[in-house]
Amino acid sequence: MVLPEPAERLRVRSADGSWLNVEAFGPAGAPLVVLAHGWTCSTAFWARVVDRLAADHRVIAYDQRGHGRSDIPATRQGYSTRALADDLEAVVTRLVPAGEKAVLAGHSMGGMTIMAAGGRGAVAARTAAVLLCSTGPNDLTNQLLVVPPALRAPALRRALHRRILQSPLPLGPVTGLSKALLKYGTMGPATPADQVAACAAIVHACPTPVRARWAGVLGELDVRPGLTMIEAPTAIMVGDRDKLTPPVHARAMRAALRRPDGLTELPGVGHMAPVERPDEVAAELRRLVTTHLTSERTDAA
Repeated sequence: MVLPEPAERLRVRSADGSWLNVEAFGPAGAPLVVLAHGWTCSTAFWARVVDRLAADHRVIAYDQRGHGRSDIPATRQGYSTRALADDLEAVVTRLVPAGEKAVLAGHSMGGMTIMAAGGRGAVAARTAAVLLCSTGPNDLTNQLLVVPPALRAPALRRALHRRILQSPLPLGPVTGLSKALLKYGTMGPATPADQVAACAAIVHACPTPVRARWAGVLGELDVRPGLTMIEAPTAIMVGDRDKLTPPVHARAMRAALRRPDGLTELPGVGHMAPVERPDEVAAELRRLVTTHLTSERTDAA
């Protein structure tokens, strides 16, 4: 997965002084789509979706703090859902002009970022619609399905999940075994080998301390208050084979939203829906743009 050369690359400063790498694709003036990636990923994770949108959309992708080309937090206080929301607010206020709006999409931790920013006026004022993809608002460790269900003791399952996700050990080089483990934990069984390898390269590039510290945040987070304050129409997508944020989260989010705008369960798909099914993810973003952004522009004119 290789992103095209961006039309613009810039650095945006967040509330605590951290610098974020932001890349824009597609023609200036086209409908805006802002993409927030998940834990251990980077802007490259969105390559297959960007390929399908950039001809006629202005697609903005940024590296979450600690990931890709963005700054690694200097202290543990830089790892929090508040910091993620600060970063999203900094990006949208810089890249989405006052008086205009964008469709926001978040995968996994990116979706949690959007939920954490729920209720922030500066973000709401620039948001026409939202796509929450392969994500969840709380209770993530208890709902994980990585450890085989044959191990029925709930306390032991939770302990093993925490140990797996928060391991401080480096992942090391990409190998056949590491790709097999990544595919088992995060992707559907029919995912082609080249897609698995591409995801593995992205995940292994995440610095070990960053991976472990964000895992600690994800293990305790609860962004339900922000979820209930999202004002824009919000669609949800999830793979029915997602072991990290299984469909139980999607259904709970739909029930909590002020303006739910559809729940799509993708058969045979794991946690990496934008990689596994970029056509469906891009099509849903196009639908949100057409329904809630393009029509809004027309009405405003």
